[in-house]
Amino acid sequence: MTDLERHEYDVIVIGAGGAGLRAAIEAREQGLRTAVICKSLFGKAHTVMAEGGIAASMGNANEKDSWQTHFRDTMRGGKFLNNPRMAELHAKEAPMRVWELETYGALFDRTPDGRISQRNFGGHEYPRLAHVGDRTGLELIRTLQQKIVSLQQEDHRETGDYESRLKVFAELTITDILKADGAVAGAFGYWRESGRFVLFSAPAVILATGGIGKSFKVTSNSWEYTGDGHALALRAGASLVNMEFIQFHPTGMVWPPSVKGILVTESVRGDGGVLRNSDGNRFMFDYVPDVFRGQYADTEDEADRWYEDPENNKRPPELLPRDEVARAINNEVKEGRGSPHGGVFLDVSTRLPAEEIRRRLPSMHHQFKELADVDITAEPMEVGPTCHYVMGGVEVDADTAATSVPGLYAAGEVAGGMHGSNRLGGNSLSDLLVFGRRAGVGAAEYLAALGDSRPAVSEVDVDRAAETALAPFRDAAENPYTLHQELQQKMNDLVGIIRREGEVREALVMLDGLDERAKSVGVEGHRQFNPGWHLALDLRNMLAVCRCVALAALERTESRGGHTREDFPAMDPQWRAVNLICTLDDSDRVQLTRQPVPQIRQDLLELFERTELSKYLTEPELARLDAGVADSAQGSDQS
Repeated sequence: MTDLERHEYDVIVIGAGGAGLRAAIEAREQGLRTAVICKSLFGKAHTVMAEGGIAASMGNANEKDSWQTHFRDTMRGGKFLNNPRMAELHAKEAPMRVWELETYGALFDRTPDGRISQRNFGGHEYPRLAHVGDRTGLELIRTLQQKIVSLQQEDHRETGDYESRLKVFAELTITDILKADGAVAGAFGYWRESGRFVLFSAPAVILATGGIGKSFKVTSNSWEYTGDGHALALRAGASLVNMEFIQFHPTGMVWPPSVKGILVTESVRGDGGVLRNSDGNRFMFDYVPDVFRGQYADTEDEADRWYEDPENNKRPPELLPRDEVARAINNEVKEGRGSPHGGVFLDVSTRLPAEEIRRRLPSMHHQFKELADVDITAEPMEVGPTCHYVMGGVEVDADTAATSVPGLYAAGEVAGGMHGSNRLGGNSLSDLLVFGRRAGVGAAEYLAALGDSRPAVSEVDVDRAAETALAPFRDAAENPYTLHQELQQKMNDLVGIIRREGEVREALVMLDGLDERAKSVGVEGHRQFNPGWHLALDLRNMLAVCRCVALAALERTESRGGHTREDFPAMDPQWRAVNLICTLDDSDRVQLTRQPVPQIRQDLLELFERTELSKYLTEPELARLDAGVADSAQGSDQS
């Protein structure tokens, strides 16, 4: 092709949020020539929406905290469907990644004695979230960006070129991963401004593209979140795991309509905010699941005492894991006890003075004042569930972040396994850092083993990718905006926070129809400055990913974490041992299969009480635990 810009690198990082930037930093420090691809502007990453903090067991607020406790909390939050090795590595390495951020220049809030301050969040036994007010994600991105710049300045001093080893390509979209002999050979994309095609030749690609939220009508996600990485991985031959698990954050803005779904950070509840229905009742006491009885307060007086003495009192039910809180709010609204605009009330003004709210929650105060004309220092917010995060994602090796496709890696929200069926608040930012770094190391080790024998991009594949990208420029009857709106509404209605067999089947029929109509999607104009064309290409990704979500939601006949089946309301221990895997067949149709969940190591199992595990695990797993404990006891007796 003549109209083709070409570049050659060792590794391409697709996505410039926390996972992508940490992966790029590691790849560059491992000596790889690295390209970072941003779908939007450099710095405009969805990581900034993670406002409350970074979960890491540093023990600054409570010295009893440890990686073992963090691991236990993560597994409990994920209802034991987590990849245990990923949860273990995450819990062990998160403190190092936070301290590392400080060496990069991050400015965390401090305790009176000068240590990094840590706050409470739902599902965490101890105050564990290192924070910068309620703008932690923004500080993380700012810090990682500055580290990128500092590495470029270092390269300039050595080579005279700022971008010789690490270059950022902003406002560029990747549409296809290219392979040779089954291994990654590069990536094909286009500049969003000019429409000009770009070819990157590289033997390693790290996916760090985030989530899928723009497939749903009410979402906290920005326009970039169209499931690009998930779909790229599928088409490249990798697999997706447990795509049914979508987290509906319990507190998004519900008014005014123009900002419906924008996130209200969980730190509002961590700092004392309470949830009330239209009757003024603090309703969360009615929704504490049996598995959490004993850990959470039963009365308001008991919950209030926790704020004065969290070590010796039960936690407020507002700090239950997000899936529990979202379902409770949804039920209150459904039963007619919602706020005027279809949510519930979140009130932090009764516990904290106005000055303290403005200090601790500056973004929330500004957001509601400017966008909804609500002063949260004096009146409650109206909040409701919003599509926020996907726990499922690209199936990866825990230690290296490698997929089943040689040379392809994934980290952050696009990767699956770490969070099981539900993510705890604060675990996303530490996940980005831990596995972003591991992906960079994994790619470096792969290239070292590859040596000089690198896969070469086929010009036939390049032409095919260009032909697919140009397909919407034709006479056609279907408008991409119409299809996108229908997809969002139907996914929200049929595969949303509460699922039913008949509705999910209806969604699959709907997706069949949209797939057919998408073949005749067309756009007007030219490739320059053409958002309709961009959306037409994004639809290809969203439709594939939505089918994975719907198929898995239909298959899993239980309720667990971010997946609630009204017709199967209980959690079934037999499903605890099953991962649902999506792949593409030779006809590019999504296929769903079952696969065992990786076993939990004996020493990790023994971190839990048997009575707790009996609520989650299968009988063979419990038998293995009992046998191990018995062997340990026998060994102690003999010694």
